[in-house]
Amino acid sequence: MAGTEGGRGAGPLLLGVRHHGPGSARAVRAALAAARPRVVLIEGPPEADALIPLAADEGMRPPVALLAHAVDEPGRSAFWPLAEFSPEWVAIRWALEHEVPARFIDLPATHTLAWGKDDEADAEGELTGEEQPPEPTAGTPAAETPSAGTPSSESPSASDPAAPDPSTPDIDIRVDPLAVLAEAAGYDDPERWWEDVVEHRGAGERDAFAPFTALEEAMGALRETYGVGGRDRDLVREAYMRLQVRAAQREFEDDVAVVCGAWHVPALRQKASVAADRALLKGLPKVKADLTWVPWTHRRLSRASGYGAGIDSPGWYGHLFGAPDRPVERWMTKVAGLFREEDRIVSPAHVIEAVRLAETLAVMRGRPLPGLGETTDAVRAVMCEGSDVPLSLVRDRLVVGDVLGEVPPGAPAVPLQRDLDRSQRRLRMKPEALERELELDLRKEIDAGRSTLLHRLRLLRIEWGEPAASRGSTGTFRETWRLRWEPELAVRVAEAGVWGTTVPAAATAKAEADAVGAESLADVTALAEHCLLAELPDALPVVMKVLADRAALDTDVGHLAQALPALVRSLRYGDVRGTDTGALTEVAAGLAERVFVGLPPACAALDGDAAEEMRRHVDAVHGAVGLLGDAGGSGAESGHGDLRVRWRAVLRTLSARDTVPGVIRGRAVRLLLDEGELGADEAARLMGLVLSPGTPPADAAAWIEGFVGGGGGLLLVHDERLLGLVDEWLTRVPAEAFTDVLPLLRRTFSSYEPGVRRTLGELVRRGPGKQTGTTTAVAGIPGFGAEPDAGRADAVVPVLRLLLGLDDDELVGVAG
Repeated sequence: MAGTEGGRGAGPLLLGVRHHGPGSARAVRAALAAARPRVVLIEGPPEADALIPLAADEGMRPPVALLAHAVDEPGRSAFWPLAEFSPEWVAIRWALEHEVPARFIDLPATHTLAWGKDDEADAEGELTGEEQPPEPTAGTPAAETPSAGTPSSESPSASDPAAPDPSTPDIDIRVDPLAVLAEAAGYDDPERWWEDVVEHRGAGERDAFAPFTALEEAMGALRETYGVGGRDRDLVREAYMRLQVRAAQREFEDDVAVVCGAWHVPALRQKASVAADRALLKGLPKVKADLTWVPWTHRRLSRASGYGAGIDSPGWYGHLFGAPDRPVERWMTKVAGLFREEDRIVSPAHVIEAVRLAETLAVMRGRPLPGLGETTDAVRAVMCEGSDVPLSLVRDRLVVGDVLGEVPPGAPAVPLQRDLDRSQRRLRMKPEALERELELDLRKEIDAGRSTLLHRLRLLRIEWGEPAASRGSTGTFRETWRLRWEPELAVRVAEAGVWGTTVPAAATAKAEADAVGAESLADVTALAEHCLLAELPDALPVVMKVLADRAALDTDVGHLAQALPALVRSLRYGDVRGTDTGALTEVAAGLAERVFVGLPPACAALDGDAAEEMRRHVDAVHGAVGLLGDAGGSGAESGHGDLRVRWRAVLRTLSARDTVPGVIRGRAVRLLLDEGELGADEAARLMGLVLSPGTPPADAAAWIEGFVGGGGGLLLVHDERLLGLVDEWLTRVPAEAFTDVLPLLRRTFSSYEPGVRRTLGELVRRGPGKQTGTTTAVAGIPGFGAEPDAGRADAVVPVLRLLLGLDDDELVGVAG
């Protein structure tokens, strides 16, 4: 083997690396070029050997990850992420380019996934070599033992006061090798030490094997002191790796190169019998596992985003690996470009000055080259004017980044994933790591298809998109979604594959199962709404049957009132999506009738919290009845045209019963007033009765909250008679009762817009008038005139004509 020169001895070439380290990646590439091995062995699950050739496909673009999941339990999964600057990826690409066999030699995923099943807390199977917090998917194994230069944010010595002293020999604790070596070198920051000794190492190093020899010696000393670092299962993994190395040596003699975490190198170098290694592997648990490639993101390589993979700054490391020369200058140019895209004023002079400052800081701090700390400080001082606010943009978009990898279509995938890929291509919805908003017009066929796909995926718990409030339109033909593709969604797709091989079939089966297992009536009505949004006509019969059965058996008026709005809201989608909602209308009407009958008795004798909750139910039912009346058509056609009439009768009953809490009585009066069923004089009379001295102050305050709460301030602004009644009542409240009613009044009036509160304050200061009707102008207050200004009113006529699309005669007719 050519690599025996330069101080490398006989035996396999062991290249200990830091996972996702660009310096290690460059060193691996140089060592492989110098040694020219006949086979390359890489730390990773051996079941993925068949997937290695896909790394040469033009459609494969890192970051990507090997995904292993249990066939019988897809949610039990593990990832092995690889970035362009990962030493393992560089080794794979070198082997493929030179037509050298490449093999994975770590413990098979069939064992690591079974370990995770037996012991969630200690499960392993992560290529990153970093102590990893559990993935959001159930049963995802945690990461492996920290390897060289792989800092662990969960080291007991750092977080657990009861942890043993790391300096004590022969005690197995979870250690951070990078932190120990950095501390020995006099550094308080392990990342800064790694940059100085590895990432900034001179490119003219003659001996390609020197860094690996030094790192092996350091790891050997640490292993002698700390043993396996608190992870006994490393002994099993290393025994398996030794067996694989021996097998490769029998086939290729010593022309073998091994790329693994430097933490494992001393264990692979030590002499151990085959029998001893096989004994460690005897009786390991197993599960059937499938593996494939999935896209990954830089954000998921960062510990800061919740998935620990050993590095804080994947975007920065990717830049160091990809920059052919002058990395600091090129980095500052990227930062300047980002700021200019965000409309910040940054000139070439800023770039030049920032580079000079970063280099000066490196000299002052005794560093060979400026690192991320120096460049960040320089950007803050020169381009951000000392502010950390724009600097957070650099951190998010460049230091971490939103790069999303790609895998070729030929990669193995479950049938559901392939169907999803086809749908994404057909609808031109490319998954992206960067969060973006998608505005949909459901009147367009492609947008309706996109909406349907996203709603079906939400039913399957594949949260690619999240509904957001639409800007500029409240129509049902508009939808707004926030999209972001996260790598773990590949696991969600695999989990959902048990429901069907296509997205519509899987969503239908999942909806039917959810309907049968729903715990409450509201859950079933929400599911019916989702089925309509997702256009799942085959699931609706099952959902509607469950809904009708639950509604017939549920006697809780609160549950019925909570379920009705979602059910009625679903009826609106028939116009835009062409869905037949006839059966849904009948169920909703029957549900409304039961609410009408049961609501008055249910509102009696409620405490404060229960009364407030019931008031919200009254508001929701009021809106639902309005929608149901519109959706049902005329009374002659549908038989539901008198629902509003019967609902108004219920409101009158609630407003007149003394046993009903004041907040509900006040709300009933307000709703009747808004509907035109109650005149202003009658509303003032009812308010006067409630605010009379014979009514307890707390009950009166609750009535006011129900009547003018939730945006009712304009009613008081435009009807000074009602405001005068409130003002007069408030001045009569006894001092001992005032502190009791003050929280209710504060909650009521604090919900108003600032302009409304200001106007009310001016009216109260002036003294509310005693007008006999509503007023449209408030005299004596700045900004208000005694009479309408006809000239200013005429100025808006052209704008109204454009908005309404009317000519002059039509507009005059409308105004008349």
